[in-house]
Order: sequence, then structure tokens, then C-alpha cells
Amino acid sequence: MELGTTAKIQIYPTLEQVKILQNTMIQVRNALNYVSEYVFSNKCFSRYKVQENTYYQNREQHGLRSQMAVSVVRTVIAKYKTNKSNGHDFTLVKFKNLEYDLVWNKDYSLKPDNFSVNSLQGRLKIPYETQGMEKYFDNIYKFGTAKLVYKFGKYFLHIPVTKNYPVPDDFNIDKIVGIDLGINFLATVYDSKGKTTFHSGKKIKDKRGQYKDTRKKLQQRGTASARQRIRTMGQRENRHVTDVNHTITKALVNHYGKNTLFVLEDLSGVRLATERVRKKDRYVSVSWAFYQFRQFLEYKATLNGAKVLIVDPAYTSQMCPKCGHIEKANRNKKQHIFKCKNCAYTSNDDRIGAMNLWFKGLQHIESQAKGHAE
Repeated sequence: MELGTTAKIQIYPTLEQVKILQNTMIQVRNALNYVSEYVFSNKCFSRYKVQENTYYQNREQHGLRSQMAVSVVRTVIAKYKTNKSNGHDFTLVKFKNLEYDLVWNKDYSLKPDNFSVNSLQGRLKIPYETQGMEKYFDNIYKFGTAKLVYKFGKYFLHIPVTKNYPVPDDFNIDKIVGIDLGINFLATVYDSKGKTTFHSGKKIKDKRGQYKDTRKKLQQRGTASARQRIRTMGQRENRHVTDVNHTITKALVNHYGKNTLFVLEDLSGVRLATERVRKKDRYVSVSWAFYQFRQFLEYKATLNGAKVLIVDPAYTSQMCPKCGHIEKANRNKKQHIFKCKNCAYTSNDDRIGAMNLWFKGLQHIESQAKGHAE
């Protein structure tokens, strides 16, 4: 399985190289906006058509080199397609930041002693922060299209790197872990030893509630400074959510280790649940980054010789793990209690979900073994 990460490094250009980079990135930004206006005006997303009608203009008006003009078109079309896939309205995309997409072995190359980049005045060889980069030069990792970024008066290079990792065979699985995701407990874990672990979400829930209240007050104020503060606060909240998901998934993978099967519900439709949630509770109930949690767990598991199984969430919160009786009334959502109407087995409702996910993982392993035997 091929997995990727982003290596973020700082580069150290000389004063003369800074002038060249600044000019190059400004012209690239101008070209990006020129191409974006063409795409928006003509509603054209064909890379070849856009390139045919903007290539020479970008070379003449902005002085771009051949590969730069091609890369600019790719960047613009990719941005519009990303906005569309994310459900955003079709509006003019404006490029404000100084950023420059670099194609591996065309716009840039990287060696243990220098970073070589294409500029309006030819190739520049620039030293960079090598610490932590040594492992990427073992011929196992592959470099992708990088992004040169100017931020806080410094230059950074974001390089996507990929590497193939073996996926553990189901017959080697020796531990199954069911993980129920939620709000009161961000993750409730049930494992093959019958142990249950709760990762509380109370502090996170309270903190996000404070963010929501502050955002509402700022929106009512409606000033430019209030809008800026809302954006800054949103970025801070996103970083906090990401950090929490990283922390929990890392702890899970480190604890259970190799040959573990982690079982999660498919929560891809969780945002559609808004109609079934009271309006005042919708933000807290459906805005947590469950899919991000899944992504983090998947790649961390693969890196450590484990794997993740995504299953249908049907009846995981309604089925008794002891007798198998399924009934909606088994679960009391307000009190977070599960009590089976058939055998009276009682437990925390999130724990029941994790137990049923564990059982689905067991069924998966058994079915694989049965299929192999036949």
C-alpha cells in the first residue's frame, strides 16, 4: 500500500536569490490569476484547451518559462476541481499568497546538499534544512509536486513523499479493536481482552462550545476586525481538532501495535444527520472531524503493520452483544444507557457500539478464514 506524507523544510536563499525568488513568485501569482479569470469566464476545465489559450500570453506578459506556464494551468484547474468536489459554489478563484507549485525533476530537484529550483533567471541552487530529511534519500521514497511557500518572511518547501508499505494479511491478525466514535466520548475502545477504554470528549465539547458562542457574538458585530478574528479562531480550532485526532490515533496504534485489526463505522454520511438533530445541537453533533480520525488511523496503522476495517454502521447501537436482540428501544440516548429488552444486559451505549464493532471485525476474520478453507 502506497502511503504519503509531506516533508516541510526551510530553505536559505542568499539576498540575490531572494530577489529572484520574489520576482518569480510574484509573476507566477499574476499568471495564476490570469488563468483563473480565463477558466471562470469560459467555464472551461480542459487543461489542454486552457493551456492552448493562455500559454503564450503567460510567457510574454509574465515572462514565465515553458514548464512554469504548464504548471500554472495545472494548479488553477486543480483548485477549481477541488472547490467543486468540496461542494463550494462556482466563483472566481483568486490567488493571494506567494506560492509556486514545482513539478519533480522539471521545476525542482533535491539532493542531500542543495535544493535546485526553476526561476525566471534559470536554475537556483539553494541550501536547506537537512535534519530529518536523510531517510528520504534511500531510493524507497518518491517525491511528488512540491509547493514553494513564502510565509513570515521565510521560504518553505512542502514536498509530498510516498512509500510502499506491506499490508498485513488477515490470517496474521492477532488482535481486534472496535472503536466507536462520538461526542461525549471521542473514541470508545473495546479489544480482544474484553477491556474497554473511554477517551472523554467533555473538555473538547466545552471548548468548542466556547468557540461557537464567541463566533456568534463576532458575527453579530459584523466589523472587518471581527471577521478577521473569526477566521483566526477557525484556524485555531481546526489545529486543535487535528491535534486531538493525531494524539488519540497515535496512542491507539502504539498501544496495540502490529497485526491489529481496528474496526470503525463508515461515518461518511454523518453530516446528513443534521435533519435529525436539534438545531442548537447540530454544530457539536455533526462537525467533529470523524473522517480525519479515520484517515489518521489508517495511515498510522499501515506504518505500524496493522490495518483498519470500515463496516456498515447499521444496528451497532441497537444490537445486544450478548444475545443478539435488535431493538431501537434497547438504547436510551439521553441517559447514554443500553439495556436489552430481551436479556436485560446493561452497559454504556458507546461501549455497546464498540463491542458490536469488535464482533463485526471477528466475523470478518472468520469469513476470510472460511473462504480460504473452501
